[in-house]
Amino acid sequence: MLSHLCLGTNDFPRAYAFYTALLGELDLIEKFHDPTHPWAGWMAREAPRPLFVLTAPHDGLPATPGNGQMTAWLAASRAQVDRSYQAALALGAVCEGPPGLRPHYHANYYGAYFRDLDGNKLCVCCHAEE
Repeated sequence: MLSHLCLGTNDFPRAYAFYTALLGELDLIEKFHDPTHPWAGWMAREAPRPLFVLTAPHDGLPATPGNGQMTAWLAASRAQVDRSYQAALALGAVCEGPPGLRPHYHANYYGAYFRDLDGNKLCVCCHAEE
């Protein structure tokens, strides 16, 4: 369904370090990185798409987080959700909801929510039974 998802940043080197560590916890790999552009992209090991792309806005204006927007990554296990959440907070993310079951979504939805260094809302979730 998706080709790629792109998030803007105002401090590419700082955001690149954040996402490199966070996405490594989710076993995603870097597809490209060009600090002169600046942009970088990550993908799943087994598929070239969808891509997650981090970049400075092309129009040269400041990047701003949207209201109601969120990027959510699928984790293979609840433990991976926990590890990713802890890594994000250690990297400077702000908690928007600690890891836990969210039965109002469905019985096995286990997710964690946080904001990255630019204020973008992120989620790591697992839909599998424990």
